[in-house]
Amino acid sequence: MFVTFEGIEGCGKSTQARRLAVHLAELGIPVLGTREPGGTRIGQDIRRILLDPANSHMSDLAELLLYAADRAQHVAEVIRPALDHGKWVICDRFFDATIVYQGHARGLDLSLIYFLNQKALSGVMPHKTVLIDCPVEIGLSRALQRTRIMQEEAQARFEVEHREFHEAVRKGYLSLAGDDPERFFVVDGTLGEDEQERTILDHLRPFFRKDEGR
Repeated sequence: MFVTFEGIEGCGKSTQARRLAVHLAELGIPVLGTREPGGTRIGQDIRRILLDPANSHMSDLAELLLYAADRAQHVAEVIRPALDHGKWVICDRFFDATIVYQGHARGLDLSLIYFLNQKALSGVMPHKTVLIDCPVEIGLSRALQRTRIMQEEAQARFEVEHREFHEAVRKGYLSLAGDDPERFFVVDGTLGEDEQERTILDHLRPFFRKDEGR
């Protein structure tokens, strides 16, 4: 089972992805938690380039191609092998992020983005995508607070984007969810962390019962 988590900056998706992975492990279900960008050694180098605020001059096309390269390596090295071994894979961001960030928000050609995603994915698609949705002002406030507390300066490259950029990202995600309701599950990101977790587990429980205690 392949589950991805998506949402705007500061929505809480990383927290919920970790919580789900921990819950599955406690049930004895084989699980791998990973993220994009940066799910491989090569991907970690790409992540540093992508998120470094010093690279504010990076062209939109270069950004897109770096994400595609990260994804191709991630699928080949980590995701596909884990799925082939019967593990659940929980991924913090995946190809939907590229569609909304580089497509809906940056304005790059969506047909090119879909083409690159198709090549990078090599047929690997999420079974379920959890979209944690919250207003932009709430998400950015959380993200900036996290940056101050953890001194994650690299995160600032996206957090300092203008408000319209983040609104376009949120709108893009909701559009994708509306177009694919079978895969997407939208969670209210204004809820507390525990309530979000309960909501996600209630939705996914029918899928992991058969794997419990394997």
